[in-house]
Amino acid sequence: MKRNELLKNFAIGFIPLFIFIIADEFFGTETGLLIAISAGLAYLMYYLLRYRRLEKFILFDTLLIIVLGLVSILLHDEIFFKLKPALIELILVILLGIHAFSSKPILLMLSKRYMGEMEFAADQVRLMRVLSRILFFVFSAHTILIVYAAYFWSKPVWAFISGGLFYILFAIILLGQWVYFKFFMGQKRTDRPNAKQEGEWFDLVDVNGRTVGKAPRHVVHGNPQLLHAVVHLHIFNRRGQLYLQKRAVTKDLYPGLWDTAVGGHVHHGETIEQALKREAKEELGIPVDQAKPLFRYVMRNDRESEFIYGFEMIYDGPFEPNHDEVENGRFWSAFEIQKLIGEQVFTPNFEQEFSMLKRLKHF
Repeated sequence: MKRNELLKNFAIGFIPLFIFIIADEFFGTETGLLIAISAGLAYLMYYLLRYRRLEKFILFDTLLIIVLGLVSILLHDEIFFKLKPALIELILVILLGIHAFSSKPILLMLSKRYMGEMEFAADQVRLMRVLSRILFFVFSAHTILIVYAAYFWSKPVWAFISGGLFYILFAIILLGQWVYFKFFMGQKRTDRPNAKQEGEWFDLVDVNGRTVGKAPRHVVHGNPQLLHAVVHLHIFNRRGQLYLQKRAVTKDLYPGLWDTAVGGHVHHGETIEQALKREAKEELGIPVDQAKPLFRYVMRNDRESEFIYGFEMIYDGPFEPNHDEVENGRFWSAFEIQKLIGEQVFTPNFEQEFSMLKRLKHF
Protein backbone atom coordinates (compact mmCIF):
# COMPACT_ATOMS: atom_id res chain seq x y z
CA MET A 1 0.00 0.00 0.00
CA LYS A 2 1.24 3.50 -0.79
CA ARG A 3 2.88 5.67 1.82
CA ASN A 4 0.08 8.27 1.71
CA GLU A 5 -2.60 5.69 2.51
CA LEU A 6 -3.10 6.86 6.07
CA LEU A 7 -3.75 10.46 5.06
CA LYS A 8 -6.06 9.30 2.29
CA ASN A 9 -8.18 7.49 4.86
CA PHE A 10 -8.43 10.67 6.90
CA ALA A 11 -9.64 12.48 3.78
CA ILE A 12 -12.22 9.76 3.05
CA GLY A 13 -13.56 10.32 6.55
CA PHE A 14 -14.97 13.66 5.40
CA ILE A 15 -17.34 12.04 2.87
CA PRO A 16 -20.43 12.17 5.16
CA LEU A 17 -19.82 15.87 5.77
CA PHE A 18 -19.75 16.74 2.05
CA ILE A 19 -22.84 14.66 1.41
CA PHE A 20 -24.57 16.65 4.15
CA ILE A 21 -23.49 19.98 2.63
CA ILE A 22 -24.93 19.03 -0.77
CA ALA A 23 -28.12 17.50 0.64
CA ASP A 24 -28.64 20.46 2.98
CA GLU A 25 -28.67 22.86 0.03
CA PHE A 26 -31.44 20.91 -1.71
CA PHE A 27 -33.49 19.33 1.08
CA GLY A 28 -32.81 21.26 4.31
CA THR A 29 -30.89 20.52 7.50
CA GLU A 30 -33.01 17.66 8.87
CA THR A 31 -33.15 15.74 5.59
CA GLY A 32 -29.49 16.48 4.88
CA LEU A 33 -28.58 15.08 8.29
CA LEU A 34 -30.46 11.82 7.63
CA ILE A 35 -28.85 11.44 4.20
CA ALA A 36 -25.36 12.07 5.60
CA ILE A 37 -25.88 9.56 8.41
CA SER A 38 -27.15 6.96 5.92
CA ALA A 39 -24.12 7.56 3.70
CA GLY A 40 -21.74 7.17 6.63
CA LEU A 41 -23.37 3.92 7.75
CA ALA A 42 -23.38 2.60 4.17
CA TYR A 43 -19.66 3.28 3.82
CA LEU A 44 -18.99 1.61 7.17
CA MET A 45 -20.81 -1.50 5.98
CA TYR A 46 -18.95 -1.48 2.64
CA TYR A 47 -15.57 -1.17 4.38
CA LEU A 48 -16.47 -3.91 6.85
CA LEU A 49 -17.54 -6.34 4.12
CA ARG A 50 -14.56 -5.63 1.85
CA TYR A 51 -11.72 -5.37 4.36
CA ARG A 52 -13.15 -7.33 7.30
CA ARG A 53 -12.56 -4.52 9.75
CA LEU A 54 -14.38 -1.49 11.13
CA GLU A 55 -13.20 1.85 9.75
CA LYS A 56 -13.07 3.81 13.01
CA PHE A 57 -12.49 7.23 11.46
CA ILE A 58 -15.67 7.02 9.34
CA LEU A 59 -17.54 5.79 12.43
CA PHE A 60 -16.23 8.70 14.48
CA ASP A 61 -17.08 11.17 11.70
CA THR A 62 -20.63 9.84 11.39
CA LEU A 63 -21.23 9.89 15.15
CA LEU A 64 -19.92 13.44 15.36
CA ILE A 65 -22.31 14.48 12.57
CA ILE A 66 -25.17 12.96 14.57
CA VAL A 67 -24.22 14.67 17.83
CA LEU A 68 -23.48 18.11 16.43
CA GLY A 69 -26.35 17.92 13.93
CA LEU A 70 -28.87 17.14 16.66
CA VAL A 71 -27.48 19.89 18.88
CA SER A 72 -27.75 22.33 15.98
CA ILE A 73 -31.37 21.32 15.29
CA LEU A 74 -32.42 21.39 18.96
CA LEU A 75 -30.83 24.78 19.62
CA HIS A 76 -31.70 26.16 16.19
CA ASP A 77 -28.12 27.35 15.87
CA GLU A 78 -26.04 26.03 12.98
CA ILE A 79 -22.76 27.24 14.50
CA PHE A 80 -22.35 23.93 16.30
CA PHE A 81 -22.50 22.03 13.07
CA LYS A 82 -20.27 24.51 11.28
CA LEU A 83 -17.54 23.88 13.85
CA LYS A 84 -17.69 20.13 13.27
CA PRO A 85 -15.14 19.93 10.40
CA ALA A 86 -12.72 22.03 12.46
CA LEU A 87 -12.99 19.52 15.31
CA ILE A 88 -12.35 16.62 12.93
CA GLU A 89 -9.35 18.34 11.39
CA LEU A 90 -8.02 19.26 14.84
CA ILE A 91 -7.65 15.54 15.56
CA LEU A 92 -5.56 15.16 12.42
CA VAL A 93 -3.46 18.18 13.41
CA ILE A 94 -2.80 16.73 16.86
CA LEU A 95 -1.67 13.39 15.39
CA LEU A 96 0.57 15.17 12.89
CA GLY A 97 2.04 17.32 15.66
CA ILE A 98 2.86 14.31 17.85
CA HIS A 99 4.53 12.55 14.91
CA ALA A 100 6.40 15.64 13.71
CA PHE A 101 7.70 17.12 16.96
CA SER A 102 7.99 14.25 19.45
CA SER A 103 9.91 10.97 19.64
CA LYS A 104 6.71 8.98 19.05
CA PRO A 105 6.16 8.15 15.34
CA ILE A 106 2.43 7.77 15.90
CA LEU A 107 1.47 7.83 12.21
CA LEU A 108 3.71 4.83 11.56
CA MET A 109 2.02 2.99 14.41
CA LEU A 110 -1.44 3.84 13.09
CA SER A 111 -0.47 2.96 9.53
CA LYS A 112 0.10 -0.69 10.49
CA ARG A 113 -3.63 -1.34 10.33
CA TYR A 114 -3.64 -0.15 6.71
CA MET A 115 -0.27 -1.39 5.52
CA GLY A 116 0.00 -4.78 7.20
CA GLU A 117 3.60 -6.03 7.15
CA MET A 118 4.96 -3.21 4.99
CA GLU A 119 8.33 -1.99 6.26
CA PHE A 120 9.82 1.51 6.19
CA ALA A 121 13.45 2.29 5.52
CA ALA A 122 15.16 4.91 7.67
CA ASP A 123 15.11 7.52 4.90
CA GLN A 124 11.37 6.99 4.40
CA VAL A 125 10.79 7.52 8.13
CA ARG A 126 12.72 10.80 8.02
CA LEU A 127 10.83 12.00 4.95
CA MET A 128 7.51 11.15 6.57
CA ARG A 129 8.48 13.24 9.59
CA VAL A 130 9.32 16.20 7.33
CA LEU A 131 6.03 15.80 5.46
CA SER A 132 4.09 15.61 8.72
CA ARG A 133 5.58 18.95 9.79
CA ILE A 134 4.45 20.57 6.56
CA LEU A 135 0.97 19.07 6.94
CA PHE A 136 0.82 20.18 10.57
CA PHE A 137 1.31 23.87 9.75
CA VAL A 138 -0.93 23.80 6.66
CA PHE A 139 -3.86 22.09 8.35
CA SER A 140 -3.45 24.10 11.56
CA ALA A 141 -3.96 27.26 9.52
CA HIS A 142 -6.87 25.65 7.67
CA THR A 143 -8.55 24.65 10.96
CA ILE A 144 -8.32 28.24 12.23
CA LEU A 145 -9.77 29.46 8.93
CA ILE A 146 -12.75 27.10 9.27
CA VAL A 147 -13.54 28.49 12.73
CA TYR A 148 -13.27 32.07 11.48
CA ALA A 149 -15.51 31.32 8.48
CA ALA A 150 -18.09 29.63 10.71
CA TYR A 151 -18.53 32.81 12.76
CA PHE A 152 -17.94 35.65 10.33
CA TRP A 153 -18.49 34.52 6.72
CA SER A 154 -21.49 33.29 4.74
CA LYS A 155 -22.55 29.66 4.63
CA PRO A 156 -21.39 29.10 0.99
CA VAL A 157 -17.94 30.50 1.84
CA TRP A 158 -17.77 28.31 4.96
CA ALA A 159 -18.83 25.28 2.89
CA PHE A 160 -16.01 25.87 0.40
CA ILE A 161 -13.37 26.48 3.07
CA SER A 162 -14.34 23.48 5.20
CA GLY A 163 -14.81 21.22 2.17
CA GLY A 164 -13.39 22.09 -1.21
CA LEU A 165 -10.39 24.00 0.11
CA PHE A 166 -9.35 21.02 2.25
CA TYR A 167 -9.19 18.78 -0.80
CA ILE A 168 -7.41 21.43 -2.85
CA LEU A 169 -4.72 21.77 -0.18
CA PHE A 170 -4.50 18.01 0.18
CA ALA A 171 -4.13 17.56 -3.60
CA ILE A 172 -1.42 20.24 -3.80
CA ILE A 173 0.60 18.55 -1.05
CA LEU A 174 0.27 15.11 -2.63
CA LEU A 175 1.23 16.52 -6.02
CA GLY A 176 4.26 18.19 -4.47
CA GLN A 177 5.19 14.92 -2.80
CA TRP A 178 4.89 13.03 -6.10
CA VAL A 179 7.03 15.59 -7.92
CA TYR A 180 9.66 15.42 -5.18
CA PHE A 181 9.89 11.63 -5.24
CA LYS A 182 9.69 11.47 -9.04
CA PHE A 183 12.28 14.06 -9.97
CA PHE A 184 14.48 14.53 -6.90
CA MET A 185 14.50 11.33 -4.88
CA GLY A 186 14.86 9.30 -8.08
CA GLN A 187 18.10 11.15 -8.84
CA LYS A 188 19.41 10.45 -5.34
CA ARG A 189 18.71 6.72 -5.67
CA THR A 190 17.33 6.24 -2.19
CA ASP A 191 17.15 2.52 -2.77
CA ARG A 192 20.91 2.33 -2.35
CA PRO A 193 22.27 1.39 1.07
CA ASN A 194 23.38 4.29 3.23
CA ALA A 195 27.02 5.02 4.03
CA LYS A 196 26.91 3.19 7.34
CA GLN A 197 25.48 0.05 5.74
CA GLU A 198 28.00 0.17 2.92
CA GLY A 199 30.79 0.36 5.51
CA GLU A 200 29.56 -2.66 7.50
CA TRP A 201 31.06 -6.02 6.56
CA PHE A 202 30.16 -9.40 8.03
CA ASP A 203 32.17 -12.62 8.09
CA LEU A 204 30.55 -15.44 6.13
CA VAL A 205 30.53 -18.82 7.90
CA ASP A 206 29.73 -22.45 7.11
CA VAL A 207 27.21 -24.61 8.98
CA ASN A 208 29.87 -25.33 11.60
CA GLY A 209 30.50 -21.64 12.29
CA ARG A 210 33.91 -21.50 10.58
CA THR A 211 34.73 -18.29 8.69
CA VAL A 212 34.81 -18.82 4.93
CA GLY A 213 34.73 -15.25 3.59
CA LYS A 214 33.20 -11.82 4.06
CA ALA A 215 30.51 -9.61 2.45
CA PRO A 216 28.95 -6.16 3.01
CA ARG A 217 25.73 -5.85 4.97
CA HIS A 218 23.51 -4.87 2.04
CA VAL A 219 24.64 -7.95 0.09
CA VAL A 220 24.15 -10.34 3.00
CA HIS A 221 20.64 -8.98 3.66
CA GLY A 222 19.09 -10.18 0.46
CA ASN A 223 20.98 -13.36 -0.28
CA PRO A 224 19.92 -16.37 1.86
CA GLN A 225 22.91 -18.30 0.52
CA LEU A 226 25.31 -16.14 2.55
CA LEU A 227 25.35 -17.51 6.09
CA HIS A 228 26.64 -15.04 8.67
CA ALA A 229 27.04 -14.97 12.45
CA VAL A 230 24.60 -13.34 14.89
CA VAL A 231 24.55 -13.12 18.70
CA HIS A 232 21.42 -13.32 20.89
CA LEU A 233 21.28 -12.80 24.65
CA HIS A 234 18.40 -14.04 26.83
CA ILE A 235 18.24 -12.17 30.15
CA PHE A 236 16.41 -13.70 33.13
CA ASN A 237 15.77 -11.98 36.46
CA ARG A 238 15.97 -13.79 39.79
CA ARG A 239 12.23 -14.52 39.62
CA GLY A 240 12.73 -16.49 36.42
CA GLN A 241 11.13 -13.90 34.13
CA LEU A 242 12.57 -13.16 30.70
CA TYR A 243 13.49 -9.65 29.56
CA LEU A 244 12.32 -8.73 26.04
CA GLN A 245 12.90 -5.63 23.96
CA LYS A 246 10.28 -3.98 21.76
CA ARG A 247 11.85 -3.23 18.41
CA ALA A 248 11.75 0.38 17.22
CA VAL A 249 9.19 1.07 14.49
CA THR A 250 12.03 2.30 12.26
CA LYS A 251 13.58 -1.17 12.09
CA ASP A 252 13.83 -2.82 8.65
CA LEU A 253 12.50 -6.13 9.96
CA TYR A 254 9.55 -6.70 12.32
CA PRO A 255 9.15 -3.08 13.53
CA GLY A 256 7.24 -2.74 16.79
CA LEU A 257 7.38 -6.44 17.71
CA TRP A 258 8.85 -7.88 20.91
CA ASP A 259 12.15 -9.69 20.52
CA THR A 260 15.12 -11.22 22.33
CA ALA A 261 16.70 -8.89 24.91
CA VAL A 262 19.85 -8.36 22.82
CA GLY A 263 20.53 -9.34 19.24
CA GLY A 264 22.93 -8.24 16.52
CA HIS A 265 25.39 -9.18 13.82
CA VAL A 266 29.00 -10.14 14.31
CA HIS A 267 31.13 -7.66 12.36
CA HIS A 268 34.04 -8.67 10.16
CA GLY A 269 37.11 -9.47 12.28
CA GLU A 270 35.11 -9.44 15.53
CA THR A 271 34.94 -12.36 17.95
CA ILE A 272 31.59 -13.67 19.18
CA GLU A 273 32.30 -12.36 22.68
CA GLN A 274 33.25 -8.91 21.36
CA ALA A 275 30.05 -8.72 19.31
CA LEU A 276 27.93 -9.71 22.32
CA LYS A 277 29.50 -7.03 24.52
CA ARG A 278 29.12 -4.37 21.84
CA GLU A 279 25.46 -5.17 21.08
CA ALA A 280 24.50 -5.33 24.78
CA LYS A 281 26.17 -1.96 25.37
CA GLU A 282 24.60 -0.36 22.28
CA GLU A 283 21.07 -1.63 22.83
CA LEU A 284 20.62 -1.79 26.62
CA GLY A 285 23.73 -0.21 28.13
CA ILE A 286 24.53 -3.28 30.23
CA PRO A 287 27.63 -5.42 30.95
CA VAL A 288 27.59 -9.08 29.92
CA ASP A 289 30.46 -10.50 32.00
CA GLN A 290 28.12 -13.14 33.48
CA ALA A 291 26.71 -14.33 30.13
CA LYS A 292 27.00 -18.05 29.41
CA PRO A 293 26.67 -19.96 26.10
CA LEU A 294 23.21 -21.45 25.65
CA PHE A 295 22.80 -22.88 22.13
CA ARG A 296 23.89 -22.55 18.50
CA TYR A 297 21.73 -23.09 15.42
CA VAL A 298 21.11 -21.93 11.84
CA MET A 299 18.07 -19.80 11.03
CA ARG A 300 17.01 -19.32 7.40
CA ASN A 301 14.27 -17.25 5.75
CA ASP A 302 13.64 -15.70 2.33
CA ARG A 303 15.79 -12.66 3.16
CA GLU A 304 18.86 -14.01 4.94
CA SER A 305 20.51 -16.92 6.72
CA GLU A 306 22.02 -16.56 10.19
CA PHE A 307 24.27 -18.72 12.33
CA ILE A 308 22.98 -17.76 15.78
CA TYR A 309 25.02 -17.92 18.96
CA GLY A 310 22.62 -17.87 21.90
CA PHE A 311 23.65 -16.78 25.40
CA GLU A 312 21.88 -16.45 28.74
CA MET A 313 22.42 -14.30 31.82
CA ILE A 314 20.77 -13.58 35.16
CA TYR A 315 20.41 -9.81 35.57
CA ASP A 316 17.76 -7.67 37.31
CA GLY A 317 18.79 -4.30 35.86
CA PRO A 318 19.13 -1.44 35.49
CA PHE A 319 18.73 -1.05 31.73
CA GLU A 320 19.44 1.99 29.56
CA PRO A 321 17.68 1.26 26.24
CA ASN A 322 18.94 3.01 23.13
CA HIS A 323 15.68 4.38 21.71
CA ASP A 324 17.07 4.44 18.19
CA GLU A 325 17.19 0.65 18.43
CA VAL A 326 14.74 -0.26 21.20
CA GLU A 327 11.35 1.33 21.81
CA ASN A 328 10.76 -0.30 25.18
CA GLY A 329 11.67 -3.29 27.33
CA ARG A 330 10.38 -5.28 30.30
CA PHE A 331 10.39 -8.67 32.00
CA TRP A 332 7.77 -11.26 30.94
CA SER A 333 6.61 -14.44 32.63
CA ALA A 334 6.48 -17.67 30.64
CA PHE A 335 2.68 -17.65 31.02
CA GLU A 336 2.38 -14.14 29.50
CA ILE A 337 4.53 -15.11 26.53
CA GLN A 338 2.77 -18.41 25.90
CA LYS A 339 -0.64 -16.71 25.71
CA LEU A 340 0.53 -14.45 22.89
CA ILE A 341 2.53 -16.91 20.79
CA GLY A 342 1.26 -16.80 17.21
CA GLU A 343 -0.54 -13.46 17.68
CA GLN A 344 2.09 -11.35 15.85
CA VAL A 345 3.28 -9.84 19.12
CA PHE A 346 6.74 -11.45 18.98
CA THR A 347 9.21 -11.88 16.15
CA PRO A 348 9.20 -15.33 14.52
CA ASN A 349 12.84 -15.80 15.54
CA PHE A 350 12.04 -15.18 19.21
CA GLU A 351 9.08 -17.58 19.12
CA GLN A 352 11.43 -20.23 17.75
CA GLU A 353 13.96 -19.60 20.53
CA PHE A 354 11.21 -19.54 23.17
CA SER A 355 10.41 -23.13 22.20
CA MET A 356 14.10 -23.97 22.52
CA LEU A 357 14.22 -22.36 25.98
CA LYS A 358 11.26 -24.49 27.10
CA ARG A 359 12.92 -27.66 25.82
CA LEU A 360 16.04 -26.74 27.77
CA LYS A 361 13.79 -26.35 30.85
CA HIS A 362 14.63 -22.69 31.31
CA PHE A 363 10.90 -22.07 31.94
